[in-house]
Amino acid sequence: MLLSDDLSVTRALETIHAELAVTGTAISSTNSGALDRAAAEIARASRIFTLGAGRSGIALNMTAMRLMHLGFTVHVVGEATAPAIDSGDLLLVASGSGTTEGIVRAVRKAAEVGASTVAITADATSIIAELATVTITIPAAKKLDRDSASSAQYAGSLFEQSVVITGDALFHALWKASGQSADELWPRHSNLE
Repeated sequence: MLLSDDLSVTRALETIHAELAVTGTAISSTNSGALDRAAAEIARASRIFTLGAGRSGIALNMTAMRLMHLGFTVHVVGEATAPAIDSGDLLLVASGSGTTEGIVRAVRKAAEVGASTVAITADATSIIAELATVTITIPAAKKLDRDSASSAQYAGSLFEQSVVITGDALFHALWKASGQSADELWPRHSNLE
């Protein structure tokens, strides 16, 4: 299959880049206080648990890995070695809709035991946004909003990409605040590959 100039991979990359630039600016301008509060919640947590479904979960796993590199104790919910969440812990969740049943249950359980929650969602009025200690709103297309003018990309891709860059921004700010060098983080990278 040959792609025309309008359908080329280069053109697709330009579209994605442009959407991420606009969305990144919107995230930082509308969530600056929430982003700083989220970083503070991460910094003070005894342990961090991450949870997202599908591609949102995969995107959030990248943040979990970076926080582990920074020296935090991090668990991915659903993995066999993830312990029970408790008071003083943090649950970091990502859900475009903010209504994914398993994530809503987890946020409620975290609150029940005295853990805080940072929610990344596209819907500031969603259940997880209302229950969370801190909510970061991503102004991006939702999965079920396939005809949305907010993104030319398919079914939530912009949201999931935004989860990655938001997680990386949180990590970067925490890393710089920690004073650790890249060489100090490096030994925490996996050596069993």
